[in-house]
Amino acid sequence: MTASRRLYTEGMRSGLFVASLALALAATPLMAGAQTFTAAQSGTPFTISVRPQYPTPYGAATISLLSDSLNLANASMVVSVGGKEIYRDAVQPVGVPLGKAGSVANVKVTITSGGVPYVQSVFIQPQDVVLVAEPVSSTHPLYPGAPLIPLEGSVRVVGVANLKDAGGRAIDPAALSYSWTVDNAQIASASGIGKRAVLVASPLQYRERSVSVAVRSQDGGLVGGSSLSLAAREPLVRIYRSDPLLGVRFDRALSGEHALSGTETTLYAVPFSLPTTNGAPLVRWFLNGEAVQTGSSVTLRPSGTGQGSAMLSLTASSGNSTPASANLSLSFGAAPSSFNLFGL
Repeated sequence: MTASRRLYTEGMRSGLFVASLALALAATPLMAGAQTFTAAQSGTPFTISVRPQYPTPYGAATISLLSDSLNLANASMVVSVGGKEIYRDAVQPVGVPLGKAGSVANVKVTITSGGVPYVQSVFIQPQDVVLVAEPVSSTHPLYPGAPLIPLEGSVRVVGVANLKDAGGRAIDPAALSYSWTVDNAQIASASGIGKRAVLVASPLQYRERSVSVAVRSQDGGLVGGSSLSLAAREPLVRIYRSDPLLGVRFDRALSGEHALSGTETTLYAVPFSLPTTNGAPLVRWFLNGEAVQTGSSVTLRPSGTGQGSAMLSLTASSGNSTPASANLSLSFGAAPSSFNLFGL
């Protein structure tokens, strides 16, 4: 093949960027958006794919080559980024380091097969998109972690997008277009300009639910995205002691056995991972199997003389969802043989 017939594909113009899945560049300039695969035109001997679908700032993208006409196993490859060579050897996937959000990596790939070089370029522009899961479930106000995803409940997933152009100018998140997908099904009703959140039903027990979003500027020039997996947790309930001066002692949950001291003890129950779509969970207290109290707290006062013990239990429920329960063995000394409960 003569030099005049050697292929040189310059991919896309510098104003167009790629942050998507596998892209095959043709011999004429193309715009490549997320979730687009453009088949190679006649005369283009190999294609370039980019992973991940949405590269992240200061991460790495992996480029791979495919060809129906070249024997890539017997070819050599040179990869350069911004004019600087980063790889020269046999054809294989190559990692491309990326910069800050909006920066453009101009990747040039040269394949030499049978003494003939073939050249293609691709532009990779990382964008910063993060998904935050906000379970609609119960927890206590001082809990340092995130609420757990409830069974038979729902989760609000929020897309936090920081898309920037090549000059570093950030795009207003409210002006971006959000395309939501849940378990590979696009949610058209929740997608559109400024729709930064979607309410998703919790997955079934022991299963996961995938949620992803593609975020685009209105002209389609900037593209980013992210995904996460949701897994529901079984609900549980914890019992805490309420101190008259310090309030509820959330630093230590009571379990197993607990000795009552003083003339009066107030215990406080906190359900975790129960749906709160229709309000706070309902807590029911039982003493030795008999229902004695409804509400978050119960007050116990030993009476009589001598020592004794009792079994305190409770259930927390929310609608028809799976309830949570807990048990606490109580002991009291030097006076009581029974319990009186205030607030009945």
